[in-house]
Amino acid sequence: MVEKWILQTKKAEFDEIAKKFNINPVVARVIRNRDVEGDEAIAEYLSTDINNLSSPWKFKDMDKAVDILKIKIAGENKIRIISDYDVDGICSGYILSKALSNLGADVDVVVPHRVNDGYGINESLIKDAKDAGVDTIVTCDNGIAATEQVDYAKSLGMTVIITDHHEVPFVEDGGEKKYVVPNADAVINHKQNDCEYPFKDLCGAMVAYQFMRALYESMDENPKNLESLLVYGAMATVCDVVPLKGENRTIVKTGLELIKTTKDVGINALMDACKISKDSIGSYHFGFILGPCLNASGRLDTAKRAVDLLNETDREKAMASARKLKELNDERKDITENGAKEAIEMAKDSEDKILVLYLPNCHESVAGIIAGRVKEQYNKPTIVLVDSEDCVKGSGRSIDEYDMYENLSKVKDLFLKFGGHKMAAGLSIEKDNIDELRTRLNDSCELSDEDLMKKIWVDCELPFKFATFGLFNDLKKLEPFGVGNKKPIFAGKNIRVNRMKILGKEGKAIRLEMVDESGFKMQGIMFNKSKRFMSFLQKKFGQDEIDKAMKGEDNEIKIMLLYYPNVNEFNGREYLQLIIESFC
Repeated sequence: MVEKWILQTKKAEFDEIAKKFNINPVVARVIRNRDVEGDEAIAEYLSTDINNLSSPWKFKDMDKAVDILKIKIAGENKIRIISDYDVDGICSGYILSKALSNLGADVDVVVPHRVNDGYGINESLIKDAKDAGVDTIVTCDNGIAATEQVDYAKSLGMTVIITDHHEVPFVEDGGEKKYVVPNADAVINHKQNDCEYPFKDLCGAMVAYQFMRALYESMDENPKNLESLLVYGAMATVCDVVPLKGENRTIVKTGLELIKTTKDVGINALMDACKISKDSIGSYHFGFILGPCLNASGRLDTAKRAVDLLNETDREKAMASARKLKELNDERKDITENGAKEAIEMAKDSEDKILVLYLPNCHESVAGIIAGRVKEQYNKPTIVLVDSEDCVKGSGRSIDEYDMYENLSKVKDLFLKFGGHKMAAGLSIEKDNIDELRTRLNDSCELSDEDLMKKIWVDCELPFKFATFGLFNDLKKLEPFGVGNKKPIFAGKNIRVNRMKILGKEGKAIRLEMVDESGFKMQGIMFNKSKRFMSFLQKKFGQDEIDKAMKGEDNEIKIMLLYYPNVNEFNGREYLQLIIESFC
């Protein structure tokens, strides 16, 4: 994979902004690079006040949905929530059930089984609900593509409310898109063209949260009583990889503060099982530790385990459940590693711009994670397909330049079922159609070679002397980082390496002692890039120079690097170091 470094050159009065908002001018530049302009937008970006969340009443059908639930709660009708089995679905279901239970509703949650039920609501789940005396079904993180299923529920005399955030399905008629919305009693999804909710990137859990916020307002309950549930909206936002900008950034920042004081037994048990300190918790822990533990239940067992943990009030039972989820996640990691190695090797020599990889023996639950790994390795849209019980199932992950949902829609005649959004999708297909899928996606692909280069947007060149504790602390004001609000990246050129040391038993990290053009010294560290870095040095400078650097002797190694300043603590003392992201 070829990298392309692009230096951002957006203009603004950086010194003036820095003075007005009491921040480092470098940070003012970073904010401008995130397309945040004007005093009001900058103030909102820096403050992330949850009170600035848009009114839930701006959702299409919100008034209908609220009126329906008020009647159902008053009539003591049985309400069933049907969620998805991933983190967003689990958190969506928990938010709805917790909020409705507090209002006295007769409510329960059913999470489809990944293998037995597949994604979303289906006729079997609807029939089970009807047989159980359920009057009203509320979907969360699914349902927008369930036209036939909703019709079936309506034929049984049931009430259906859809809450979802996925793209609305469409058919093309004469080159024009005609959107197909299920005939539910209410459909709350901001992706509908005629929905006036201004922020279009909420995850499913936050759609559910806004629904409950409107219901509480309508029933004269204090919506502030819901704010503790923002912990789960924040976790789902990070794990569903929706852009961390606008309302999403506010949600995650608020959720990270709230989790430090949460009294919820289940999530506290999971943090303890994963040895996470509340004081240092960040979006990384949501996305790569806590979220995957919840996800693992739906991948390898049943997501009901995760739902039960979040609802648990007994500390000992919660700890037992949390430890089991962690064990499942550890097992999932092993399965993923094996599958990812196979897929990366399979894609190594492929000239296809759209990778369609068939791994018949891989566990279907990790197909999406593996697709993401391959996409990161080669910067190509990737679909990983695996054998399922009666067909082949798959998950896709995309790059910014390729709208996966849009392009899969063009070949939907090949699918038994599919859905998703620009950056990710899920599908079911007959095995005989795999080659045709690969051929048609690549034949219609308009990606250029430049599109397939991994683009790294550099905020600015930053000599070492400007990488200070003050800059580090000001950069923390821009967190949380992620998709849509990328961690700042800085460039240093003509960096001389004084000394190198390989760290760890497996040698996956390298510590560098460096000096820049001005003679300013700095320590740097790079993780999981040691093989690539040593190969680069070997080709460019030779083994003799590497040996000199390893001994701390004068050498000819001089590089350009991309980095982020970080504070490390050792023996009770804090010092600055550079996290090296890339090099040339």
